[in-house]
Amino acid sequence: MAYPEPEEMRRQLSEIFQAGLERVDPYRMITRHLRVEGDRLVVAMEGYHLEVPLGDYRRILLLGAGKASGPMARAVEEILGDRIESGLVCVKYGHTVDLRRAEMVEAGHPVPDRNGVDAARRIAALARAADAQTLVINCISGGGSALLPFPMDGATSGGLVELSLDDKQCTTSALLRCGADIQEINCVRKHISGIKGGRLLQMLQPARSLNLILSDVVGDDLGSIASGMTTFDATSYAQALEIVDRYRLRTEIPAQVLRALELGAQGRIPETVKAGASCLERVDNVMIGTNRQALLAAAAKAASLGFEVRALTSQLAGEARHAAKVIADIAKDVVVSDMLAAKPACLLLGGETVVTLRGNGKGGRNQEMALAFLDELKTWGEGRRRVFFLAASTDGNDGPTDAAGAFADEEVLRQTWALEGDCLANALNNNDSYHFFEKTGGLFKTGPTNTNVCDLQIAIII
Repeated sequence: MAYPEPEEMRRQLSEIFQAGLERVDPYRMITRHLRVEGDRLVVAMEGYHLEVPLGDYRRILLLGAGKASGPMARAVEEILGDRIESGLVCVKYGHTVDLRRAEMVEAGHPVPDRNGVDAARRIAALARAADAQTLVINCISGGGSALLPFPMDGATSGGLVELSLDDKQCTTSALLRCGADIQEINCVRKHISGIKGGRLLQMLQPARSLNLILSDVVGDDLGSIASGMTTFDATSYAQALEIVDRYRLRTEIPAQVLRALELGAQGRIPETVKAGASCLERVDNVMIGTNRQALLAAAAKAASLGFEVRALTSQLAGEARHAAKVIADIAKDVVVSDMLAAKPACLLLGGETVVTLRGNGKGGRNQEMALAFLDELKTWGEGRRRVFFLAASTDGNDGPTDAAGAFADEEVLRQTWALEGDCLANALNNNDSYHFFEKTGGLFKTGPTNTNVCDLQIAIII
């Protein structure tokens, strides 16, 4: 049979991915579902309706943090205009948009920096100045946790612990290296922070808050998105310590951080906000976008291109290279016997995997997944020419790289075989997927997308 050109299949993979992005564009979602009717702000989403009487408030404050919070804030500004008094929104470097009423600042992600600390302290000051006649609109998306580092201080710890930015940076880096998932990372971060785990709500009390949230975590747990600044926390200091021990991090994190967690587990430092707390009484958390919505839009696009589509899960997790093997095994069944779907088929998955670092290379979880998928594909004989795979992050940055992800297909394999040595195995062993795909032409780059709902994995089988 005549096999399709990889260039054409990559174009179709990109179109399917782009359809998923467009569905969760935060600016479009907010402008579609929020409106002002007379003196009421109306939030009308699928299965959700809220009306906020604007006349009850003397001032409106716009706050935000996250990689997608810029376009979210811009949409809110366009809807409410000069009703907004002021505000502050913190985004990752390079993710800025123009705002008229709120100030925008940039900070470090995934490892926090001094700009983020300054932004967190300024947002805390604005929150503490809010009163019962203040409506605070918070725009929150993935990345907000790293972008608003507020190291635990004497006020939070009862004078027992004073953490530094360096303490937070070292802890974050250790958690990212060890293979902990986002829920585990955020459990620890919440318990060494003065603003996360609902503590922002404590600062805001007695103001009312409307929190517009874009989910970047598997399962859409409000307590995990940006470390749950505007909801209660179901985790504990004891659980944070268990995570440290599970990944053998006691010698990897700073002594002061370990001390804070131990004191908290002993009940000597106040816990994060728990269900039933008074600061939760004037709070509305609205989920405006999820990975599932992106997955369904991608599925609709794939169907329009003539593929038999199977959307398998929006909750893919675990090690990236292990997930790659599972996806490759399913794709192989379709190649061999049309199991699950008749060819031409498109398999779709979403979620967020992790990488346990074994080497000192450069890459991200999606590039590592594509690399591991390619390692499976190379053994398939002629069948490999039927399969085209893309794994990519919806925010446009896979790990600390400028690529959203990578393609795995016959063309990448051809480029691999032209290189010296077993560069594929070497790249896997060294977690160096970025440089591998840079050499073989498999990198997928979108630039910052200004949205963030985890990752999408797409396999086309012809």
